[in-house]
Amino acid sequence: MSSMKDKVVLITGGAAGIGKTTADLFLKEGALVEIWDVNTGAAEKAVSDWKDEGFEVHFENVNVADADAVQKAMSDLKNRHGRLDVLISNAGITRDATLLKMEQENWQSVIDINLTGVFNCGKAAAAIMAEQGSGVILNASSVVGVYGNFGQSNYVAAKSGVIGLTKTWSRELGRKGVRVNAVAPGFINTEMVATVPEKVLDSLKNKTPLGRLGEPEDIANAYLYLASDKAAFITGTVIQVDGGLIL
Repeated sequence: MSSMKDKVVLITGGAAGIGKTTADLFLKEGALVEIWDVNTGAAEKAVSDWKDEGFEVHFENVNVADADAVQKAMSDLKNRHGRLDVLISNAGITRDATLLKMEQENWQSVIDINLTGVFNCGKAAAAIMAEQGSGVILNASSVVGVYGNFGQSNYVAAKSGVIGLTKTWSRELGRKGVRVNAVAPGFINTEMVATVPEKVLDSLKNKTPLGRLGEPEDIANAYLYLASDKAAFITGTVIQVDGGLIL
């Protein structure tokens, strides 16, 4: 029997890309999944598709950068289920530019969603998990958060910050029965890389020992493992899922 059977799992940014693929996997493993997203159209289509497959998924339109909205939605989730077993803070955006060309607005929007959003969701989830004495928080970082990347000051700063939050929370919450880990994807074949020129993608594939981009399923499988009882003694770690790109 799957260790996810009847576990309550919340996935932010769950309407598309890695988030949706992760929701697909957890649903098949028997979890009770809720998603938060700001893309109502994509979320409603995803929920409809899941219903056709026999899955009931609750969707809330939540901007994770809005602390009050996060707190309200988290309280509503607790009222529905009485608990929260897994939070996957997956919501994120990119607004790329080099330092000298980056607009203040684009700096702030990425920090707000990719870092403050993780803080807001983690804080709200931790309150529930600490009270129940168990839970898993999984945060989306990135290999660029470890090694940096040209033209992504905002994204790198946020993803580096997520690693710091992960390590700090694992120290603070471990005695309360809560594990906290991060997944750092490499370049994954999602909508987020759709605008990257083919020549650049080919170069990345050639630099990767496994010779390909990652697939959303590669990240979803990492989340599933870290959320499961098989990872019961893993906390405060950052797992790079990048095909060996950064060695």
